[in-house]
Amino acid sequence: MSYCTKERACSDLAKPPVNEPREAEQFLMQTPQGNPLLLSHTLQELLSKDSVQVELIPEKKGLFLKHVEYEVSSKRFKCSVYRRYNDFVVFHEMLLQKFPYRMVPALPPKRMLGADREFIESRRRALKRFINLVARHPPFSEDVLLKLFLSFSGSDVQNKLRELVQGVGDEFVTCRLATQAKDFLPADIQAQFAASRELIRNIYNSFYKLRDRAERIASRAIDNASDLLIFGKELSALGSDTTPLPSWAALNNNTWGTLKQALKGLSVEFALLADKAVQQGKQEENDVVEKLNLFLDLLQSYKDLCERHEKGVLHKHQRALHKYSVMKKQMMSATVQNKEPESVEQLESRIVEQENAIITMELRNYFSLYCLHQETQLIHIYLPLTSHILGAFVNSQIQGHKEMSKVWNELKPKLSCLFVGSSSMPTPPLSPPEGNFFSN
Repeated sequence: MSYCTKERACSDLAKPPVNEPREAEQFLMQTPQGNPLLLSHTLQELLSKDSVQVELIPEKKGLFLKHVEYEVSSKRFKCSVYRRYNDFVVFHEMLLQKFPYRMVPALPPKRMLGADREFIESRRRALKRFINLVARHPPFSEDVLLKLFLSFSGSDVQNKLRELVQGVGDEFVTCRLATQAKDFLPADIQAQFAASRELIRNIYNSFYKLRDRAERIASRAIDNASDLLIFGKELSALGSDTTPLPSWAALNNNTWGTLKQALKGLSVEFALLADKAVQQGKQEENDVVEKLNLFLDLLQSYKDLCERHEKGVLHKHQRALHKYSVMKKQMMSATVQNKEPESVEQLESRIVEQENAIITMELRNYFSLYCLHQETQLIHIYLPLTSHILGAFVNSQIQGHKEMSKVWNELKPKLSCLFVGSSSMPTPPLSPPEGNFFSN
């Protein structure tokens, strides 16, 4: 057993109308035999845990859009439920409360003053990434919180989520290995933590830049589609021009009429080219940009976890030690000054309490490092996702260029019609001569 999920307050977990199997008692995270700190999951095993779809269901009240609802469908639980953004917020809060030492992905922001379609779609994508990362995260995937969120169809899901966490305690309290975490950690855990944090910070920065470039590439494909469509429409408009041609301009030559007839039909091919370019752009958005965003969300959750470790348990531990030092000095001063026995006893009692608090904070600090070690391993398990992303990008480029090349080649013979109609007008080559048309 590596991740700690045994719940002591089983009666509390049985409150919601969800029949939770005892999977969490058997568990869960695959580890090499011996050290529960080490993980042996593969990326494919994580990805196969579940696939969750999040689709928009806009609900209108009167003439205005009051709120947006999402249909959340889990392949694992074989069901669909309806959720609002605030349901995700409560679920996120409960995950943080129960698993403060794990990577809980951030939620997209809530826009207060209206939301355009672009924002709503962007938030839907972000919520989908969030719930899939949670559904594939080993301890979260076996926790009743996730099962309730993905399968409970009642109207009071937020209260049910809160009831699950109420009175149970966080993972440190419920994990049977929490107080032994120090025994499993390497001696140089602090140095390893610092090195891992630096490495993942660098990986994040590089993937952030890759995502930006990928977005620009996908956006250019869609812009290219728009340009091709307009280009074709303008050719069609040119061919459909009804302005009469003066006889002195034609000079008994029907070239313009022949050209117009040929130009009319070209818009079909350019519309097809535009459609292929849009498909390529959309495919790169879904298969490349979204996967990069998914990995960035995971890396960001690791960075957030490191900050929680430093600003949370580590900071509290240092404050507890400082408070203990002050109390010891007060005790020494009271002993020297022969103060009343009652005040000395009260001070001694406070010192004992503080010593217990320090012991607890030390144990929490080691448990936090224990969890950080495992979360670092999870990041590295996800790293092969890079090859999936690059493969999707290469395949998209190959397929996109192949399909567009086919349309261009089908278009090429039709250009011959543009130069038919005058015996005095030679048909120019379809391939440009060597050198520049405008060279001297």
